[in-house]
Amino acid sequence: MTKLLLPLLAASALALSACGSDSSSTDTSTSASTADSSDDSPDLDGREFLSTGVKGQTLVEGTKIRLEFMDGAISANAGCNSMGGDYVLEGQTLAVGPMFSTEMGCEQALMDQDIWLAEFLTSSPTVALDGDVLTLDGDGTTIEMLDRESADPDRPIEGTLWVVDGLVTDDAVSSVPGDATASITIIDGEAMVETGCNNAGGSVEVAETTLTFGPMMMTLMACPPAETELERAVLAVLDSVVDYEIEADRLTLRRDTPDGVLGLDLTADQ
Repeated sequence: MTKLLLPLLAASALALSACGSDSSSTDTSTSASTADSSDDSPDLDGREFLSTGVKGQTLVEGTKIRLEFMDGAISANAGCNSMGGDYVLEGQTLAVGPMFSTEMGCEQALMDQDIWLAEFLTSSPTVALDGDVLTLDGDGTTIEMLDRESADPDRPIEGTLWVVDGLVTDDAVSSVPGDATASITIIDGEAMVETGCNNAGGSVEVAETTLTFGPMMMTLMACPPAETELERAVLAVLDSVVDYEIEADRLTLRRDTPDGVLGLDLTADQ
C-alpha cells in the first residue's frame, strides 16, 4: 500500500488523518534553515537512534522513538506513522523544518504521540552526542537515545530463525493468510524452510547482499487453502538469486521477476 504523505503543518491536521487507503503523494517540499552548522555541532548524519528513556512525557506502552539522520533529512517514528523533514544543526540546536507524515489509522494514543513528537522536534531542542548516546532536551522534555546498532544490533543471516510476517508484491505488502506460519533458517550453506504447508530444504549461497537458492526438496502434503497460498508465495521468492537486507531483527527478501518484484518480510524469532 502506498501511504499518503502530508505536510505536518499543524497538530490537528495529523489527528484527523486516520484513514489507510491508497493515495498518491503530494508534491510539496520544505526545508529547514539554510544556515551553516557550527564546527562544534555533533555529527549525526548517517546514524539512527532508539529511545532508551523519556523524561517529561510518558510514551505509550511498548513503543520507542526512532530517529534517523541522513543527508540533511530527519525521519522519525514513535509507533504509528513515519515522519520526516529537513534538518540542520546550529551549534547544539536541532532545527527541523515542517514535517511530513504517512497517513495510517492507529489508536488515538499513538496518533497523539505522533503529534507530540513532531511538535517536540520542530521546537528547536538542544542536542548532545556522547559516543553512541544522544540526548535531546527542550520544552521540559528530555529524550535519551542510543545508537540503533548498539541498542538493537543486526541479527546474523545464518543461524537465525526468520519468521515470515509479510508478503510483498511490488510496493504492496499483505499479511500472512489465516493462522499459517512460514519460516527460513540458514545454517552452513543449507536452507531449511517451513513453507506454511510443507517442509523444504536445499543449498543456498550467502553473499553480502544476495542469497542464491539451489533446487529444493520438499514434502508433498496437501494443506488447507491458507497454508497453500502461503507456500506458493514463499516458494515464488526463494528461487535463484534473491536480494536481502537486515536491520536489527528484520529481514527483507526481494526478487525481480518478469511480472514485477516479489518479496518476503521476516522477523527474527526471539
